[in-house]
Amino acid sequence: MTVAEQTKSNKFEDFLKTRQGDDLFEKAMLVDEVLHSETYTGNEGLGMVSMDKLQGEYPIKEKSGEVHSVIMLGSNSYLNLSTNEEVVKAAREALDKFGYGMGVVSNYAGITELHNSLENKIAKFYGTESSIVFPSGYGANVGVISALCNEGDVIINDSANHASIFDGCRLSGADIKVFPHADMNGLERVLKRLPEETTGRLIITDGVFSMDGDIAKLDIITQLAKEYKCRVMVDDAHGIGIVGKTGKGAAEHHNVMNKIDLHVGMLSKSPGGLGGYCAASREIVQFLKLYARTYFFSTALPASLAGGLNKVFDLFLADNAGRTELWDKINYLKNKLLSKGFDIGHSQSAIIPVMIYDEEKLFKMHSELRKKGLYVNIVTYPAVRRKECRLRLCAMKDLTYAQIDRAVNILEETGRKYGVIK
Repeated sequence: MTVAEQTKSNKFEDFLKTRQGDDLFEKAMLVDEVLHSETYTGNEGLGMVSMDKLQGEYPIKEKSGEVHSVIMLGSNSYLNLSTNEEVVKAAREALDKFGYGMGVVSNYAGITELHNSLENKIAKFYGTESSIVFPSGYGANVGVISALCNEGDVIINDSANHASIFDGCRLSGADIKVFPHADMNGLERVLKRLPEETTGRLIITDGVFSMDGDIAKLDIITQLAKEYKCRVMVDDAHGIGIVGKTGKGAAEHHNVMNKIDLHVGMLSKSPGGLGGYCAASREIVQFLKLYARTYFFSTALPASLAGGLNKVFDLFLADNAGRTELWDKINYLKNKLLSKGFDIGHSQSAIIPVMIYDEEKLFKMHSELRKKGLYVNIVTYPAVRRKECRLRLCAMKDLTYAQIDRAVNILEETGRKYGVIK
């Protein structure tokens, strides 16, 4: 590709590698040229500045400096716990007592009784012996996988697993196998081909998949894991507090809680805070605290977050975080979208894809929706294949039905303009 062709490209992958003869930073200059051209790239709606706390509708600042109100259908705080009064009060009390940062890694003197209490509550929530809290969700996946797996082991992934899972796999040095998304026959084909001498085997799957909103088939996965002598790790970042009869996630949905070896989750989605965790046996947690580099070499989660998250897990343990109200909004939004003729895939959660299938239309629609007062997430390569590009809508408990109606009307008007409604 020539310089002229590359600067005209808006494809993410065209700027990953340094071309022969270029300075290391040249690719950044080329990206800058594209972003400041009139070419649609999908980045037009990224980097908005929030002007108020997260809620169903609030003002954001555009890159141009313009401030306007949007209906928020792009937040992972599905239960609105990031602004829950009890949670904020607990966080504020911890902030006043311990300050805004811990200043040291967890394994030295970086934890308080609030951190210990949080780990105990997470373990109780999952029915495990213990748990470990990481200061970031990304670091939880990378740390757990790279600590437990190494050369000579094999990791079997659903193709739609989160990027942090694949990054942890690469860092581990283990052999990485991938089966087509949710294809249980494909998973078994991979398992059948594993060499008998490869005994370190781990199947990893999202619980709720972040781009499709569907739930992993853990009933079948756990059966296959038993048959082929594999351990099972589930990253239920988008399922905790929402999916399952008491909000314990995909494993509870399939009634296989005790068949999951590693319950991983994120504290930044429905819990509304920051961090990640792994709930497992006492021995595994002990091992992770010594060998997970993203834990051992990271400053501990601030006590204010640990304080707020303690209250979150009190609500989760009592199943009193607003799960029923959220599902009312999820179902209302889905039904409205379907009635207008949108393709919303096979969502089983608060994540609802609106399929566009055309990247140029996606870029234009995303910008127009925001300008009309609706904020949604834009999803294309590398998160999904370009021909499966989409808008991703996230339902929140505190959205009003009137806000949902207005949001769907905006979507319908724009969808008809670009011919994406059936």
